[in-house]
Amino acid sequence: MISSDEPSGTAALLVDSRGRYLLHLRDANKNICDPGTWSIPGGGREGTESSREAVERELREETGLAVPLEEFAVVDCLGPDGRTEGRIRVYLGAWDGDANELPCPEGIMFRHFDTATIPYLTMCPWTKEVIDLHQAQAQPPVRPLAPGPARPGGRGRMNLVGVHLYLEQDGKVLLGLRHPDSAFAASTHHFLAGHCEQESAVACLVREAAEEAGLAIDPADVELAHVVHVVDRPGGQPRMQLVFRARRWTGTPEVREPDRCVSWGWWPAEGLPGAIVPYTRAAIEGIRAGRLYTELGWT
Repeated sequence: MISSDEPSGTAALLVDSRGRYLLHLRDANKNICDPGTWSIPGGGREGTESSREAVERELREETGLAVPLEEFAVVDCLGPDGRTEGRIRVYLGAWDGDANELPCPEGIMFRHFDTATIPYLTMCPWTKEVIDLHQAQAQPPVRPLAPGPARPGGRGRMNLVGVHLYLEQDGKVLLGLRHPDSAFAASTHHFLAGHCEQESAVACLVREAAEEAGLAIDPADVELAHVVHVVDRPGGQPRMQLVFRARRWTGTPEVREPDRCVSWGWWPAEGLPGAIVPYTRAAIEGIRAGRLYTELGWT
């Protein structure tokens, strides 16, 4: 059993070899803690999780990373109402990868910032406290876990799993136009999609369909339609993109997350928009050709 004195929140302070901090821009205009501020990845413990189990899970779900972590500090925080007090156990780690390549299933984006820039950011108060503490203690750099190139047959970078919804109606495919400020595929058409969290791929699909577009889908009506194994460049973050077809659904697509998607539309399969995510186009072409699998970007 986990002690009731153990902080309910966890977070990971990741520093690269240049002394920069990996920060996460939180959603604004939502009922969450410290909306619209730069913070560090983390979240609350679930069930009987220890703090270490929780921070490793949250880091994996939010960034796809699994890096060595050591206990660093415990800080106070406030809940979404700005009054409820809580505590967060913070862990310290190191990572030298490209923040632009990280998935962002929650919030807006990840970026690295040096200490000269941080005072000019709108910071989450307890995150600023953690960084100040790290600076004051003159912590020696933790040896970074460099991403390194993928190695055939070896232990290269872990694959991230994306889940996508293929809906077809009267020969037309449902696509969403992503927000101009989106960290991924800004002003570009894409499937309704999300990253698997602590859930099955089909459960993720059903959840994302409801959250993003107000659609209700029975898992029994879902079937795998295509898989795209994609990498943007050699040595980049590999992604396994699962595309599921829903044979039936209820509801009319509506914009539920306007900070990510500005509109939904039905596009003729033979007349897809020019601004479309490349692997989305490849998946649609593969489905129409009766293929189950496509590779993109691998050499």
